[in-house]
Amino acid sequence: MPQFDPATFAPQIFWLVVTFIALYGVIAKFAIPRIGEILEQRARLVQDDLDRAAALKADTDAAIATYEKAMTSARNQARDVLLAATTELKKVADDKTAVVNAEVGKQIADAEARIEKAKADAMGSIKSIAADTAREAVARISGLTLDAGKIDAAVGAALKDAR
Repeated sequence: MPQFDPATFAPQIFWLVVTFIALYGVIAKFAIPRIGEILEQRARLVQDDLDRAAALKADTDAAIATYEKAMTSARNQARDVLLAATTELKKVADDKTAVVNAEVGKQIADAEARIEKAKADAMGSIKSIAADTAREAVARISGLTLDAGKIDAAVGAALKDAR
């Protein structure tokens, strides 16, 4: 094999060096810059994606904060509305209770007045009946006719003592 002949080593080494330098020059001039551009492009793409993700995360955090603020506001408004409704219903109930109590008080006063009138009428009737009964009893027992004024006074005194 001619490659292993020591007499041809010098030209082989020369051409090896020339070929290596030419290949290195071609690779350094064309391939390495192209690979560098591709790596830089990928790095920019990855960085752009990371920046976009950070921006979306910031937007999401802002949206969550806005949502939580809106929910807190809605809860507070609901509590205020509920409190106002409860207060209004309590006022209405108190007003109706006052009206009913006034009406019941009036009915009780009317009933007491009717009872007092009936009691007075009954007492007047009792006095009249008692006086008539006493007059007839005295007339039958003793055969005497007494003065109606004296009998009424005696019956009135007896009824006062009985009360």
